[in-house]
Amino acid sequence: MGKHIGINRRPRRVQEVLDEYGLSAKSLARDMGLSYSVVLETIRGIRNNRKVLRRLLELGAQPEYMDLPKDMQQSEA
Repeated sequence: MGKHIGINRRPRRVQEVLDEYGLSAKSLARDMGLSYSVVLETIRGIRNNRKVLRRLLELGAQPEYMDLPKDMQQSEA
């Protein structure tokens, strides 16, 4: 894991985006071929899986709620 963990990530805001698409962390994990724990921990800010973060941004999660790692902040600015 990197030095920057998403401690200021807003999981409820992220969940709102998933809800708009009728998705859950479990269904997102299944669709992405990842484990449920990787997706859930990324949503909660415990982990920074770039694949999951990019997918959440594609779905419409706002960068200001994501507490993105520095290398992703530049690309989302």
